[in-house]
Amino acid sequence: MLERGLQPDFTPAALAEAAAAAPAPAAGEASVRDLRELLWSSIDNDDTRDLDQLELAEALGDGAVRVKVAIADVDALVRRGSAVDAHAQTNTTSVYTAAEIFPMLPERFSTDLTSLGEDGERLAIVVEFVVKKDGSTDGGDVYRARVLNKAKLAYDAVGPWLSGEATAPSRVAATPALAEQLRLQDRAAQALRELRHRHGALTLETVEGRAVFVGDAISDVRAEHKNRAKELIEDFMIAANTVTARFLDARGVPSLRRVLRAPERWGRIVELAAEWGERLPSEPDAPALQAFLERRRAADPARFPDVSLSVIKLLGSGQYELERPGQPPVGHFGLAARDYMHSTAPNRRFSDLATQRLLKAAIAGASAPYSNQELDAIARNCTEQEDDAAKVERQVRKSAAALLLVTRKGERFDAIVTGASPKGTWVRIASPAVEGMLVRGQHGLDVGARVRVELLEADVERGFIDFARV
Repeated sequence: MLERGLQPDFTPAALAEAAAAAPAPAAGEASVRDLRELLWSSIDNDDTRDLDQLELAEALGDGAVRVKVAIADVDALVRRGSAVDAHAQTNTTSVYTAAEIFPMLPERFSTDLTSLGEDGERLAIVVEFVVKKDGSTDGGDVYRARVLNKAKLAYDAVGPWLSGEATAPSRVAATPALAEQLRLQDRAAQALRELRHRHGALTLETVEGRAVFVGDAISDVRAEHKNRAKELIEDFMIAANTVTARFLDARGVPSLRRVLRAPERWGRIVELAAEWGERLPSEPDAPALQAFLERRRAADPARFPDVSLSVIKLLGSGQYELERPGQPPVGHFGLAARDYMHSTAPNRRFSDLATQRLLKAAIAGASAPYSNQELDAIARNCTEQEDDAAKVERQVRKSAAALLLVTRKGERFDAIVTGASPKGTWVRIASPAVEGMLVRGQHGLDVGARVRVELLEADVERGFIDFARV
């Protein structure tokens, strides 16, 4: 982390601020709505304590659903210019490694005072919108409120229940109103997703490797997959981020947009499609790519994550950019979204915390708290630091994987090429879900190619895993 300009430890001043912090006052301003009586719930990983969002849905006529997404009001306690804010602006993101989590904010904030944990009254920014039966949205609004999480739920329990593969979690089974609420949320989320994909949002499914420990010893690197509950939250967050971007633009407030331009390596995506007997246009075309992905998923669901990973590598990385009012938006190619930003995770991302401050100023009718020059600097720093944090996370994942493979030299695996550049060629094996460098026999290979490899070396200290093409 230090080598990449990330600070693993908080300064004494930041720790002192966290220790002295107290909950936000219970008596809110007149403009802060009291929504504590509503049946708010959260869905996240089992062990997540830094909860940024709550969700709520209300059935309307003609199949429409009013959705409310409550986002933790981190700015209420983490003031701009404070020592805690300075640390957050340096790292710009929480760093999640297999060995340890390095939060962007001291845990006194992120897992307590600014977390939307169960049964804790909290200040929030609420993003409200109506999802029509056809998946289109209407009536976007953003306002401040007090909320209370009535049920902390987990992806792995809610997802299989929503898809009919398991019984309801005990908390849901014991509360019929909560079960009805979640099914209503799921219905709205599915409508949002279907319309996005018709417009060209890409269906992508990757296999993420997560280190599994028995005590202090690593026992496996297990693949994690999406489920219906994860998709629900993803769909709501995308919608909330779009509403937030439009809210700021309508009020003439500059914003930090999350953009993904048309891929520079579109030609290689066209070649990949041709290998499966498919034809894509010569110029980047999101709806055509989405249609191809849907056909590949239907034809070979087991190998679809490999196709997805190849496309993701060729799409490139998103970045943050300042958007001035009235400026034509760059948009997000992968989401087929014209207006998009990050706003729903202020405990974990500084871009979202800065956006929250812009939102609160816009709600109050005040001037923007950041100048365009400051926002431009924040956008560039968030892009660079987020990329560096991802590299740290990847390196530690590789060290964990190397630790698991160190005794398996000479074994052979089926693999897919996940990266190919002058810097090197990388491959991923399926079990365990591990990525490494192809150091022999890599010539002529490109992203998406399938190869048979042999493990040559696993260096735990450096996180290096070397394969040779068989």
